[in-house]
Amino acid sequence: MDNDIGKPDPDALLELATYRMPFGKHKGMRLVDLPEPYVVWFSRKGFPKGKLGRLMQEVYEIKVNGLEYLFDPWRD
Repeated sequence: MDNDIGKPDPDALLELATYRMPFGKHKGMRLVDLPEPYVVWFSRKGFPKGKLGRLMQEVYEIKVNGLEYLFDPWRD
């Protein structure tokens, strides 16, 4: 039996914790620190294509499920 099922991937969390918004009003802000209404807006209108969209979808899921504390180790 795999004991890692359900545990967050530390490498994936690190990538999410450090990846920055490349455009727009929140350019330069870490994705995990984007305002929740902004991320929800993208969820309704459609996330960007590619890596950015995938990461934003993950951030959306984290925010709506109240898991933002997972990023506390990387916050200032």
